[in-house]
Amino acid sequence: MHTGERVSPRFLFVATAQAEATASRVPGCIIPLDRRLHHGKAFHPNNMQLTYRTHALAALPFAMLATSIATAQDAATMTSTSRQSNSPTTLTPVKVSASTHLPPAAAPDFPATQVRVTAADINATLHPIDSEDTAKYLPSIFIRKRNAGDTQAVIATRNWGLNSSARTLVYVDDIPISALIGNNNTNGAPRWGMVSPEQIDHVDMLYGPYSAAYAGNSIGGVMRIVTRTPDKPEITIQQTEAIQTYSFYGRHGNYSSSKTSVSAGGRNGKFSWFVGADGLNSFSEPLSYITSAGTPAGTNGSIPARNKVGQAANVIGAGGLLHTRQLNLNGKFAYDFTPWLQAAYWIGFWSNHGQSRVQTYLSDAQGAPSYGKSSAFASNDYFLSAHHLMQALSLKTDTKGDFDGELVITHYDYIKDKQWSPAGVGGNATFTPNGLLASYGGTNWSTADLKGIWRTQGNAGAHEISFGAHADQYTLANPTYKLAAWQDPSSVTGLYAAGRGKTTTEALWLEDAWQIAPDWLATVGGRYEKWHAGDGFNFSGKTALRQPGERAADFSPKATLRWEASPRWRVTASVAKAVRFPTVSELYQLVATGATFSSPNPDLKPERDLSGELAVERALDTGFVRVSLFQENTRDAMISQTSILPNYAVPVTFVTNVGAVRNRGIEWVADRDNTLIRGLELSGSVTFVDSTILSNNAFASGTGTTSDGQHVPYVPRWRATAVATYRPTPTWAITLAGRYSGKQYSTMDNTDNTSNVFGAFDTFVVFDLNINYQINEQLAASFGIDNLNDRRYFLYHPFPQRTYVANLKLRL
Repeated sequence: MHTGERVSPRFLFVATAQAEATASRVPGCIIPLDRRLHHGKAFHPNNMQLTYRTHALAALPFAMLATSIATAQDAATMTSTSRQSNSPTTLTPVKVSASTHLPPAAAPDFPATQVRVTAADINATLHPIDSEDTAKYLPSIFIRKRNAGDTQAVIATRNWGLNSSARTLVYVDDIPISALIGNNNTNGAPRWGMVSPEQIDHVDMLYGPYSAAYAGNSIGGVMRIVTRTPDKPEITIQQTEAIQTYSFYGRHGNYSSSKTSVSAGGRNGKFSWFVGADGLNSFSEPLSYITSAGTPAGTNGSIPARNKVGQAANVIGAGGLLHTRQLNLNGKFAYDFTPWLQAAYWIGFWSNHGQSRVQTYLSDAQGAPSYGKSSAFASNDYFLSAHHLMQALSLKTDTKGDFDGELVITHYDYIKDKQWSPAGVGGNATFTPNGLLASYGGTNWSTADLKGIWRTQGNAGAHEISFGAHADQYTLANPTYKLAAWQDPSSVTGLYAAGRGKTTTEALWLEDAWQIAPDWLATVGGRYEKWHAGDGFNFSGKTALRQPGERAADFSPKATLRWEASPRWRVTASVAKAVRFPTVSELYQLVATGATFSSPNPDLKPERDLSGELAVERALDTGFVRVSLFQENTRDAMISQTSILPNYAVPVTFVTNVGAVRNRGIEWVADRDNTLIRGLELSGSVTFVDSTILSNNAFASGTGTTSDGQHVPYVPRWRATAVATYRPTPTWAITLAGRYSGKQYSTMDNTDNTSNVFGAFDTFVVFDLNINYQINEQLAASFGIDNLNDRRYFLYHPFPQRTYVANLKLRL
């Protein structure tokens, strides 16, 4: 732990009483969509759209690189297609479902690096239980999923790691499901439960903040999930069963999950619809372990261990043995007023009820179970209940003329979201009768986007201008109440702690795509954003504080230049500024978790980011190779730190502005079909990132350590994904895939060097197997094994061990 942190007294709002009894809110077909190509040239042999699949064998990325280079050297020159027009042509992605009849979005195509995974490859090569599973092998992407139905599955991108949920945007059909109320691994996770895997047509990943159409939260990238609408009546019924075998610290267990999905859709004249329902019943492995610096007095059974910084942290029990029951209901309804004008309405309802249990390893002198007076057992034993509602309206045009437009209005509401637990522990293995209830009920966000496109030279012209306006409001409501009887959430006796506030953003943007020469496409743009935070309020103990409001505004220019050097070679250079404003939770949320407090900081400044990328792409006869060099310099990066502060007896977690951070690296992505033998598809990615803290005046250490020159927390230096899919016949697909992540740190001074302990962030290599059999046109079955090599590792939490998954799908 560190002392001497320079902390503004305005934001250090930490309860000095009742520290022990607190409530914790633990609350492929990859297609490079660099699609504006000159003169109708398709960047692929035989004028076919270039595709490469998210399938590769995890151990083979560098071998694939050699294969791809050799193929590139030997490949014959592709015949150029005829030059049809000077328009910035958009290639249409491969579709695996019937036409959705949805007009294309008015926003311009993302000008820089993009990849795509389609439903065809999701169905053939994966066994997804949750929607985030569909993006599992995208290059340089890691999604922190700890269990089926995980509500805290955040995204790590190639230049930012975990604990950066507000640095990536996630959309479902233009509806934001990113929870920009926080930037963390808990309440900041995207609301994945609003869409089911079987509803997905494709997933696009856009790397970096290079489009003016997206807010500065796109620093890490933008994930766009696009759902499908069948043209003719369709009913799909799917059953998925999974069981995990788990063993740690001499304890063994089997944890199962079961999911039932039903969906239906179709079209009747001008009206189209798609509805779905999912039910999930899931049991997780221990999500945490309870530790103590020594063996509690009068007990035995503790397991000697250390924490991530090498200090004694004996394991005395397991927590977070979570049983959840989730229900997801959603619908999409559209009406075509004319062939070029469509209105649509989306609705999604998500329900989650669960119970987390604890298991003590301690016993007293008589052999009876004991909690050893550790309050961590109380905060890990809880009930939860949540109902969330998402709604959206859109109006879109597709005239294929000079002008088109789109209006999208969305609202996401935490109707209720409660978690209640005992306030502390009693004698032996008992809890106190009173408790605490933490609530997010009333937390919500609303967004509105108006977009347009002006084709100055007509639909076939070489020049188009896109523009738009954006507004959003994010509201946090997070009180914690005292309970007279902890198992009765209605027995509220008073307020224990509270954090609330609002942020609003208004933006205008403009983007100009211009075919300046037959082989050159320039895209320039800018985004002006005005931000305000207010209504901040905190309460703890007997102290209430109204926090100050903040205002900021900034302009972010963007530019991309693409050169079609030859029919097989493409070079793209991009540069962009992006500004991420503080989230309402970073400013105003007060959370107490056992003996650690998270304090709000209303004095945070926006972080300002300058990003650049140079991508070189090479088409192969049956594949693709891309190498990207990227660099990002961020001023005032908002990063969470935990330290011992003067006059406070417990560790305090807070967010401060880190003066300067630099992320730079190289990403290699490759794909090849029919490699060595017909039907074998290989693809993969390797990413190296040098992520360095250049200056951090807010950090000081009483032990002589420094954060300057250290690695940025949560960003591994090396990452790799690889997938190999073999299709011996059209009805069989056998996939072996893998992911690698190198060492990452969670402390600013990189002193957490102890691996394979609770709280550490470990290096890991994990392999997955999936076998899919299309029995007939209507029926498909799959069997898979996640973590085939049974790798045991921590990313703070223990992660799932070997898990067997079986799936049966019937489509009528």
